[in-house]
Amino acid sequence: MRGLTRRVEGWLAQRSAVGEVLVLWAVGFAALLLAFAFFGVSSATKLVATAGFLYLPLLAMRRRDEDYRDYGVTLRAWRTDLRLFLLLSAVVGPLFFALFWGFARVQPHLPQELAALLGPLRGPGTFTPRLPDRFGEWVVDQLLVVALPEEFFYRGYVQTRLRDAWPQGRMVLGARLGPAFWLTAALFALGHLAIFEVWRLGVFFPALLFGWMRERTGTVLGATLFHAACNLYQRVLEVSFFGHG
Repeated sequence: MRGLTRRVEGWLAQRSAVGEVLVLWAVGFAALLLAFAFFGVSSATKLVATAGFLYLPLLAMRRRDEDYRDYGVTLRAWRTDLRLFLLLSAVVGPLFFALFWGFARVQPHLPQELAALLGPLRGPGTFTPRLPDRFGEWVVDQLLVVALPEEFFYRGYVQTRLRDAWPQGRMVLGARLGPAFWLTAALFALGHLAIFEVWRLGVFFPALLFGWMRERTGTVLGATLFHAACNLYQRVLEVSFFGHG
């Protein structure tokens, strides 16, 4: 009887954690849809997104007397975070450049319908190194307004609560990866469809790296740095290959 009680309690706790995550994710996604409908791609929409990612988890955290540190916002593993950030940047950077170069070479020859699905970039695709206009503002924006709020919400809050529901997983390079890891990456990708462009689902793949870093170090610091660096690097490649400053 005691074993059955424990199983029932575990099942109820699992349902509670998953339900909480899905409700808050849906609220945030709905807020983004409304913001895009009323304001388009603007500073007001970005403010709605940032506020939602930072404050929606507080609705649940306060009930459990938790704070940001319980969800990975801490510097306790900053040396490991920094090492992983530098290592992944060194590995992923050249690979992404090669993929971008390949896309730049083939995109003029793609059917118009397929090119539209793959993204908005058009142009000669010739690489000329350059930085985006107001690059310093881009750095601050991507680090503090985009990457940190998104990493706190997804890898910090969502992945942690889903791990409470599904703690099982396989060890991969020092990190335990299970259903929580995969579902977090899927929700992250779906969240980007607030602007409905199919190519945005591609963020599922970098989300796997962000999620692995979160599990490997127990913080969101490394994932935040790498997330911001990926966005900045993509922007640099866009203006270098296609000239959209």
